[in-house]
Amino acid sequence: MNAPSARMTITEIAELAGVSKKTVSRYFNHAELLSEETRAKIETVIAETGFVPNAQARALALQRNFLIALVHDGSDRGILELVQDGIGSALENSEFALVLQPMAADNASTRLRALLDRLRPTGVILIPPLSERQDLAALCADAQVHCVRLGQVRGDYGLTCDDRRAAAQLVDWLVRLGHRRIGLVGGPESSLTAQQRELGYLDAMADHGLDRGPSLIVAGDNTFESGISAGRLLLEVSPRPTAIIACNDEMAAGVLNAAAQALVAVPSTLSVVGFDNASLAARTVPPLTSMHVPWSLMAQEAVARITADHDDLHAAARFAAELIIRDSVEPVTAT
Repeated sequence: MNAPSARMTITEIAELAGVSKKTVSRYFNHAELLSEETRAKIETVIAETGFVPNAQARALALQRNFLIALVHDGSDRGILELVQDGIGSALENSEFALVLQPMAADNASTRLRALLDRLRPTGVILIPPLSERQDLAALCADAQVHCVRLGQVRGDYGLTCDDRRAAAQLVDWLVRLGHRRIGLVGGPESSLTAQQRELGYLDAMADHGLDRGPSLIVAGDNTFESGISAGRLLLEVSPRPTAIIACNDEMAAGVLNAAAQALVAVPSTLSVVGFDNASLAARTVPPLTSMHVPWSLMAQEAVARITADHDDLHAAARFAAELIIRDSVEPVTAT
């Protein structure tokens, strides 16, 4: 083996090991895609040369900083918290750092372009509703920055769960508990995730032959305040719903607030169910039953794809939702 230079580079390590520079980068990023034989070659060269990777030098060579930007519009704090926790867990003991970047929808493209130019991150993770925008993903592609989109995305992209099926499962479960008048607090009409959850509700209500008229569906905007407003409207419907599903936990907490103001007891008179299983769900009074969407696991998968320079970065993947039962739901008592 040729004598190493005084200050080795990844390129020299790659030449000595007889592999590409990209393969050496994957080794240092702990990618699982490398064969044992290739890994052993690189490890032998590193041991013989005493090479220690320099993050700054690697960043210069790759023309990228070891940063992952989480881009959001702040409209769903529950999802943001879950995704941030998942990324933090995935980045533990790695050389990558997280950049949290809020940006409003109306200037997101301009803000994202500036972020890519200024920070040169290795990757970008987009969460709903910004993840639904193809123009933002295209900006990342043009800048040659890895981009992973979480949630519902048009086309065969994104990491998500089957929101339509999950919402239908919620309705099925409530029907088994004896509920027949089930209201829905939907999300923003433009949201693909909200659309899928509403469709699942409608599917199941139709399957059970139950009323799914417009008086039982009220649109919200994912905020606590919109949940209060929607809850007040649904509690004025006659006959009143015995259960209300909200398309996220913030709005479900708002429904609990509206019920308390109207002196409607939860869960003995009204059952309330949320979606996503954000940390808020365990803190409400009573604690909120919620459909757990594995946002943290999706975030961890996104990080793995970015840091391992995944060959199929944009491949779609679906994760399973799970009902988390707490104290905000009771069976309907026969009269």
